[in-house]
Amino acid sequence: MDDRRLVGRWGEALAAEFFRKKRYRLVAMNYSCRFGEIDLIVQNRRYIVFVEVKLRKSDSFARAAEYVDHYKQERLRTTASVWLSQNESDLQPRFDVLEIYAPEGMETKKPKYNWIEDAFQ
Repeated sequence: MDDRRLVGRWGEALAAEFFRKKRYRLVAMNYSCRFGEIDLIVQNRRYIVFVEVKLRKSDSFARAAEYVDHYKQERLRTTASVWLSQNESDLQPRFDVLEIYAPEGMETKKPKYNWIEDAFQ
């Protein structure tokens, strides 16, 4: 696995732990279909949440969520629709973005999180 993929998987593991601490249950990681991939799918009593994880060293150039543009949002919506067609759920779907800032990369002891709930409709 190349370094970029390894760091990405590390960020997704951090995100899964973040949501576990918030009392969300992990439903799936790295769900993919021909339309795209969803980093995490988590749920609580009200929502099934499709999460885009954005890991960066800093926000000095741009906030990580800014990389979830309209095109990416459409791909996430379509991928989530496929998942929902294959997995019955009475929960309200929601799209969240979790920004993780790790200045020292995988050596960062305490990454900073910015959770954007209902990031796009």
